[in-house]
Amino acid sequence: MFKYYFEQVENVAIWPIISLAIFFVFFIGLSIYVYKMNRDHIKHMEKMPLAKDEENPISHSDLKYQAHG
Repeated sequence: MFKYYFEQVENVAIWPIISLAIFFVFFIGLSIYVYKMNRDHIKHMEKMPLAKDEENPISHSDLKYQAHG
């Protein structure tokens, strides 16, 4: 059914290429973001589910402005 509609669209082959390019750019951007994340923030976030509020005095705002490391 959809094959008929796609046959009528001009340059229909370009859309899969554009979709792949968007996915690739997003994936590379996300990979760079994760690589450059603050390591202290990552350690803080991985301990959050198991830590109680009294045991975890560091807040997110304390980690936000620290240098990457």
